[in-house]
Amino acid sequence: MAQHDATIAWSNDDPTEFLHGRYSRAHSWSFDGGAVVAASSSPSVVRPPWSDPAGVDPEEAFVASIASCHMLWFLDLARRAGHALLSYEDEAQGTLEKCPDGKVRITRVILRPRVGFAGEAPDATALDALHHAAHEACFIANSITAEVVVEPR
Repeated sequence: MAQHDATIAWSNDDPTEFLHGRYSRAHSWSFDGGAVVAASSSPSVVRPPWSDPAGVDPEEAFVASIASCHMLWFLDLARRAGHALLSYEDEAQGTLEKCPDGKVRITRVILRPRVGFAGEAPDATALDALHHAAHEACFIANSITAEVVVEPR
């Protein structure tokens, strides 16, 4: 169907410090449209100054990609259903935990979308149906094993 590319770039100028674990985890993500994102390991995994708290960490990006995919499908489905939207905001949250097999993984993602409508909003049942359909259609949600919970606000 489609191929999606990203270039991840990191560099280091002190091999000795690297061998002692004292190296920056800051790096960049570059995308085909020209966007460049400052990235790093999470400060909860590698403490500063070896991580950059201002950079997006892979766990945050994972959660954001799920939330973004859900939103894009929701917008399309709401439009097709005849609902005019003014805004959409989601304070998504991912839970990283150590599992019984000893591996650490994101086991749950909670999406908390707040949608603003122009005119009358759909009732709770119709809104839930739109979110359910968006979740079912989301390419990212269909690609993962973590539980994704949608809690409209």
